[in-house]
Amino acid sequence: MAITVSKLTAHLVQLFEADNLLRDVEVVGEVSNWKRASSGHSYFRLKDGGAAINAVMWKSSAGMQRWLPREGDQVVAHGYVGVYPENGAYQLYVNRLQPAGRGQLYVQLEALKEKLRLAGLFEAGRKRPLPATPACIGIVTSPDGAALRDLLRTLATRWPLVEVVLFPTLVQGPEAASGIVAALAAAHRYSSGGTPIDTLILARGGGSIEDLWPFNDEQVAMAVAQSPIPVVSGVGHETDFTVVDFVADLRAPTPTAAAEAAVRGAVARQELLGARLQQQQQRIRQRVEQERRGLVRYSVRLQRLHPQRRLDQLRQLLDERERQLHRMARQALLQRGEQRLAVLRRLEALSPLRVLGRGYSIVQNAGGGVVTAPAEVTAGEKLTVRSAGGSYGVAVLQPAAALPAALGILEREQE
Repeated sequence: MAITVSKLTAHLVQLFEADNLLRDVEVVGEVSNWKRASSGHSYFRLKDGGAAINAVMWKSSAGMQRWLPREGDQVVAHGYVGVYPENGAYQLYVNRLQPAGRGQLYVQLEALKEKLRLAGLFEAGRKRPLPATPACIGIVTSPDGAALRDLLRTLATRWPLVEVVLFPTLVQGPEAASGIVAALAAAHRYSSGGTPIDTLILARGGGSIEDLWPFNDEQVAMAVAQSPIPVVSGVGHETDFTVVDFVADLRAPTPTAAAEAAVRGAVARQELLGARLQQQQQRIRQRVEQERRGLVRYSVRLQRLHPQRRLDQLRQLLDERERQLHRMARQALLQRGEQRLAVLRRLEALSPLRVLGRGYSIVQNAGGGVVTAPAEVTAGEKLTVRSAGGSYGVAVLQPAAALPAALGILEREQE
């Protein structure tokens, strides 16, 4: 009896799912055709000298990986084998990948991590805060590595006031673990000998798991955990994790980040002080501007109240008064002149000379007195007659009774 392709494929799926070996398997092989889709899923092939199998790792599993293989890498892939109905091919569904030949190292690492975790060395409560403003920082690393240059450059840039003391050690190889422990002990002795170290940085650059293995050593982990000085771990790259990272007081993803973390409090305080300084400078500038405006106002008031200004006003007033006095004097002189002319005209109008000019004369006796009546003279008396043309003398010929005749004589003499 013939069956459909779908039924045959479903039967094969059931057979694969019923096989315990295929449900939980680890496969060793070489990675080829590694491709990561836009969805985040990874597709590749595992092969050896005699066969090959398609494999897939879903995005969720790939996101949990701290390490992903490259083309040609030998890996140990953990997962299950199933049938893909669309093309009827079986493939390996991978949920964990690790480099081939390193499985034992990972087993040892996980066992040590569990031991130290149970001992409480991973607890957040035992982690100490870093000093806010470290005066001295100790560095435990290789004197020849790039990590030291990155550390020194970062510290010089971020917090140049800090003193840096290097405790050199190997950071790779079979003797590196004992060297790191000895360097940590040397840092403790140095700090207790009179120059306190505020923070220790344990660092090295990135590398393979074998390169970083000294930082997964139990003795190194215990030395870091028991350090009387707070320890910052800056080992490897951001995706690298070692046991030291879990027991250190602070884990930094890189050596540069470790240096930044060690002086972060000082930099933050410096930035805070800088912000407060800017605020104070702004307040000072505002106060100076306020006082400047006040000074301008007072200067204007002083200019208004300055004695020189009053003197200028008084000088101007004096000039105006002087001009007024001159004007008044001229007017007074003109008035007096006009009054004098008027008086002179009046005097002239009343002057006897004008009367004399009309033909009259004034008769005066020897004493200068004016003769106004004939009875005032005697016969033979010498008199002076003043006329408009001048004065002349006369003699009285007759007394008062003969006045009309005398007057006739006078008139003839004047003729």
